[in-house]
Formats: sequence, structure tokens, C-alpha cells
Amino acid sequence: MVRLLALLLVLCIVAVDAAPAFAQNGTLVVAQQEPRRRTLFDLLFGEPEPQRPPVEQPRQTAPRQTAPRSSAPAASLPPPKPTVEKAPDATRLAVFGDSLAVDLARALERFYAEDPNLIVVNQGVGSSGFVRDDYFDWNKAVRDAIAADSFDLAVVAIGINDRQELRVNGQAAEPLTDPWNAAYQARVMDFLNPLRAAGKPVIWIGLPPMSSTTYSTAISQISAIHRLASVSGGADFIDIYERFLGEDGKYSAYGPDLNGQNVRMRKDDGIHFSTAGADKLAFFVSQSIRKFYREGGISIEVADPLAGTDAGAMLRPPFQGLGQIRLLEVAGAVTPLTRSPAPANDLISAAALLERGAPFDLTEMVKAPVGRADAFGVGIAPGQEVENATGR
Repeated sequence: MVRLLALLLVLCIVAVDAAPAFAQNGTLVVAQQEPRRRTLFDLLFGEPEPQRPPVEQPRQTAPRQTAPRSSAPAASLPPPKPTVEKAPDATRLAVFGDSLAVDLARALERFYAEDPNLIVVNQGVGSSGFVRDDYFDWNKAVRDAIAADSFDLAVVAIGINDRQELRVNGQAAEPLTDPWNAAYQARVMDFLNPLRAAGKPVIWIGLPPMSSTTYSTAISQISAIHRLASVSGGADFIDIYERFLGEDGKYSAYGPDLNGQNVRMRKDDGIHFSTAGADKLAFFVSQSIRKFYREGGISIEVADPLAGTDAGAMLRPPFQGLGQIRLLEVAGAVTPLTRSPAPANDLISAAALLERGAPFDLTEMVKAPVGRADAFGVGIAPGQEVENATGR
């Protein structure tokens, strides 16, 4: 009986708690904030104490984590190079010529920026040359510079504007014709002679290859005139043509710089040098400058046993290509080690013995006359055999 009463009580509690929502006038009403449901355990053991809602703690922001600082310093631009003050008595290096000379002068300024004993004087005039002396007269300009004593050493880079007509005795001569060549060479010599008379060392820069084939051919012929005039005028000529060619022997806008990196050497016009190309040219020029510029001064008294000789003319400038080496071989100044010796034409043969009408004497191989290769300095003087034969 007790169990039945307990079951009925549980069913009543469940029926009361099972309808949190009811319909009112056809509308479903949902109970809000429904009280806690009572269970059988609550009737048997009592209701538990109400739980207090947790106290909301203020939200704490986590500290921002930053990457540990490296011990290496922050990247920055390199500091500018300190400006070196030039000495009052520094050697004055003047660069004469056209726009090529302008670029070369800037490169030489960078090359000797830290040398207090050398000053680069930029004397380049764009669009100038030896042909249009009505635009700029280089022969007059160099004489004025010598009279003013404004430089100690001269570097010349000129010629890219000279492929045009030249007035000879009031008549126009076409470029690179015989009258043009003669008149042009005379103007170059008129430029060099005052420098030589004044004792000013001159370094003449040959012209480089050009992107245009026809233009490059003409410029090479003009540079050949410069070479001849330089050798006869006492200037040091630097041939740079082969040094700015590509691997295929043709014009190339790119090439190795001073660090061996393949960079752009020429500008887009195919004529002028880029900054890297001008710096490379300045390095070549500096090697010739070392012949005259020593210990902060100019010295032109260099012992030269070949001075004034034909061999000396061929050895100045230094070897520049196979063409000049062939000339030196002809002159006897150079003997290539790889060349086979020419066959001798004075060997003893049967025909020679028949012509002589006498048998071959083995003593002739021992008694070599003076001057023969096998005499070794103790040969028999001419006529000595006759004296020995007569007993004198």
C-alpha cells in the first residue's frame, strides 16, 4: 500500500512539471525563467542548496608577445665615403676630348677619389672633334691650356664625331678619303706637337667598337690614324678595341666588370660607356698613368734603351693583338717558341760535293770557322787553314 501511494505521488509531480508550455487562446506560451524541476531524490533526501551564479571576473588581456631582438644591428645605407682633401701641389690630370672624355673623366675622379696627390680636371667638350674646328678648335684650346700651365698630364679620348666632311683648301673632302686622311692627321699632329714641346706626357685612348657595323668600321679607321700620330708624336696609345668585344669577337653591350661580373658596359646608343664600362676604362688608363705618375709627382725620364729605334716604335705601345706581334716577329724583336725552325739551306749534300770537286773532309765538322753556330767561340779564323798548311 505504501508503494502504491509513493508511485501516485511521483506521477503527480511528473505531470505538474512536464508542461512548461501551454496553449492560451490558440497561442503557444513558453514559460520564462522556469524554476528548477523537483525529482524523486529531492522528495526522499531533500532539496539541495541553490547554487550561486559565478561572479564574472574582469577579462584580462594577455600581454603581447614580441619577437626577441637580434643582436645584429639594423640594416642601413652605407655611409658616404669621406672626402679626401687634395694636396695643394697635387698632380693635375687633364682629360681632353668629346663626350667619351667626359664619361672617362668622371670615372677617373671616382678611381682617384681617395688619392690626395692627383686631381682630375675634366676638359671634355661634347659634340667636339678635329673636323669641326669652327665649332670648337681643339688645337687652339690645348695651346691655351699649355700657356696657362693648367695641367701636368694629359689624357685624350676623341673621335666619335669626326666621321664627316672636312674642309681642305676651301673644298669639302669626304670622310676617310686620301685628302681627308692627310688633313685629319695633320690636325692631330698639330694637337700633339705643342704637348710634346712642353714636356707634357700624353695618354691617347683608342676608340672602342660600336654597335653599328658601318660606323664602327669608320671609327676604327679614325682610331688607326690616332695610333700612328701618337707613336710618332711621343704619346702612349691604349688600344681598347678588343677589350670591349664579346666572346664572339663582335660588339657586345655587356662584358665583365672589374669584379668579373657580367654587366652592361655600353649605353643604349651603342656608342658611349655606361658607368661600369667607364670605370673599367679608367682602370686600363690608370695602368698607363702609372708610367708617369709616381709618388705624387710626374716623371718622364724613363731609361729606354730602344728609344729612337724601329724596334722601340713597335714596342710602343705594348702588344695589342696578333697584328703587332707579327710586326715584332718580322723585326726580330720576338721569337715565338711554338714556331718550327726554318729548314737550313747550307747543308752538305752530294751535289754540293760534286760541284766542289773534292771529297768531304770530316775535319770540317771540327774546325768550324768563326761565327758558325758550332764554333762555340773557338773557331778557326778565315785564312788560318792556309797558314797552317804552309807551315807559317
